Amino acid sequence: MFKRTLIGLIRSHETTGEKAKDPALKTRYYKLSMDQVWDEVTNMFKKMNGYKLLHEVRNVGEIVVERRTMTGRTQDITLTLFGINPVKTAIDIYSASRGSLGDLGSNYRTILEIYKQLDKRLAAHKIQE
Repeated sequence: MFKRTLIGLIRSHETTGEKAKDPALKTRYYKLSMDQVWDEVTNMFKKMNGYKLLHEVRNVGEIVVERRTMTGRTQDITLTLFGINPVKTAIDIYSASRGSLGDLGSNYRTILEIYKQLDKRLAAHKIQE
């Protein structure tokens, strides 16, 4: 976590993906249809404190959320859902802080928090890749 804070001195964004070096930032896969995962994700954000659901484009698979940090900065978070096949869905997250300077690792921590909530809600359907 200390390393992430140091990286966050200059960087104000974080992203997940297939080729992420950090295992915590790897794409998550769930054995559910995209529609089921979509409903779970949107319902989750409606109930989570501090998050505001801004925009949903179901046919593109994009959900945009806003979050205010403890320091008052705003984070723009984009979740991208990919329907791999009728019963398998992948989720990637991109989080960026508005303003100049770094984020001190807050985008990294935000992504981990979102993945933790998703894994809790969809634990029975998570696929280890």
